[in-house]
Amino acid sequence: MPKDPEAKVKTKRRRSPAPKRPTRNRRIVQLLVLFVASVIIVDGLVGDRGLLAMLRARQEYDQLAASIARQRAENAKLRDQARRLREDPSAIEEIARRELGLIKPGERVFIVKDVPPSKAPQ
Repeated sequence: MPKDPEAKVKTKRRRSPAPKRPTRNRRIVQLLVLFVASVIIVDGLVGDRGLLAMLRARQEYDQLAASIARQRAENAKLRDQARRLREDPSAIEEIARRELGLIKPGERVFIVKDVPPSKAPQ
């Protein structure tokens, strides 16, 4: 123990050094890091492989998938119609009657025309 009581007091009264203010170089580095991080974030959102491009690609994918599903359904319908035309004579007859207006021998065709309603006398 020191014999001088003032020496003990002096050691207790020492203050911690004041925090140093960031130097100019450190501030420039911080701003540069912030700028680079901002550029990376913006590129991630709107770049070629960014969030917006991914959302557009997903929307296009959904539209194309729906189009493929419609095309497959139409192909299945056409395949079924082609099979019916190859195997079912009544299907051929139905189309011949409907689209070509053909009739069987001995049948009579009656054509009914719509007549516009006459105006009521006043």
